[in-house]
Amino acid sequence: MQQDEMSFWDHLEELRWTLFRTVLALFVFAIGGFAVMPYLFDHVIMAPCTSDFIVYREMCKLSSQFSMLPDFCNDSFEVKIVNIKLASQFFTHMTTSFWLAVLLAFPYMMYEVWRFISPALYENEKKNVRWVFFFGTIMFFIGCCVGYFLVFPMTLRFLATYELSAAITEQVSLDSYMDNFLMLVFIMGIVFEMPLVSWLLSQIGLLHKSFFHKYRRHAVVALLVGAAFITPSSDPFTLSIVFIPLYFLYELSAFFVKKDPVVEEDEDL
Repeated sequence: MQQDEMSFWDHLEELRWTLFRTVLALFVFAIGGFAVMPYLFDHVIMAPCTSDFIVYREMCKLSSQFSMLPDFCNDSFEVKIVNIKLASQFFTHMTTSFWLAVLLAFPYMMYEVWRFISPALYENEKKNVRWVFFFGTIMFFIGCCVGYFLVFPMTLRFLATYELSAAITEQVSLDSYMDNFLMLVFIMGIVFEMPLVSWLLSQIGLLHKSFFHKYRRHAVVALLVGAAFITPSSDPFTLSIVFIPLYFLYELSAFFVKKDPVVEEDEDL
């Protein structure tokens, strides 16, 4: 344990360099993201706005085989994005480049955190923490992918086709589109950390398997409400697309936590 040989000021100096390298990595990725953002905006971020999006095409194949599924073969589906503020496109370019940098630099940021805390850990602790960082990074990216390929397209398609009155022309502002896009993608990335958080709480004795068994029915209701909030659709298929990954995370969390400690009864002497 090298940390025993370091003074308080040495720790601060090491923390300062850790933060400096992290900020520098974010800056480099942000510059690169700013350069390629026009291409990414047209081919990635705006892709769910048209019926040619890969998810819609695959859903169209499924709906043609199963009549109970909603129709995804509407070739006329298109969301018109309008800019209503003078500086919105510039600030959207900046903020989107920053969030792309956060996404791409996330593994490196986790490495810097690991590098900072690892000298204070024993060898057996290092193995567990190394696994935690690796698993957490993978789950974050899986969650972001689920948000981009499933949650956001389904939410966008429902809200963009919802009609209160025929007299209303459907046009989505750039700010509204980007707020929902970033929120749903990153929220799903954070939600997919639920198994990791459950494991950590289990390690310190705050969570056990009995909790998941006891409150499973309550969790199903809560997850259905959460799925309905994320994707406000009356269509059961669209709702299930969000609910199934959330419930899978619940069961995966239950798998990773420890069993309840065995309570030894006092023997009568």
